[in-house]
Amino acid sequence: MTPAAHRPPQDDDNANEIRELTAQEDRLVLHTFSNEDAWRLGSLLVALAQERGAAVTIGIRRGTQQLFHYALPGTSADNDAWIARKSAVVERYAKSSYLVGAHFRAKGRTFEDSSHLNPAHYAAHGGAFPIRLRDTGVIGVVAVSGLPQADDHALVVEALERYLAAG
Repeated sequence: MTPAAHRPPQDDDNANEIRELTAQEDRLVLHTFSNEDAWRLGSLLVALAQERGAAVTIGIRRGTQQLFHYALPGTSADNDAWIARKSAVVERYAKSSYLVGAHFRAKGRTFEDSSHLNPAHYAAHGGAFPIRLRDTGVIGVVAVSGLPQADDHALVVEALERYLAAG
């Protein structure tokens, strides 16, 4: 194995990205998640998107039940399809869609070619994040579609951080 000092910078970038994304998931764990919580988190995401003039669609599910959905002006049904595909990745891997994609990129592969999953149903692109309960595990997904994948992911993370800080 190549010593860390001699690894190509991209390897270090991938490792740092995976560490950061994993730390986000470890930190953004909820104690409970009710329908009212979905409304508050979804409304916070809508407000953040509106402040930024971001044309996104937002979806929050617990299990198979859709608890929140909002499509800002400038979005289309394609955004709903992206949310469904990114959410399917979270449900299958119990990790954010962006982290799953990062794991494949770190191995020099693409999710589409290496996962053996139908890309019409799964997309390991940023924007879908697990709703994880302490002492329970993943019970749902919060997802955003409409921005570049890193920005979709960052918007969800910021909303979860604000939501948790508000208590």
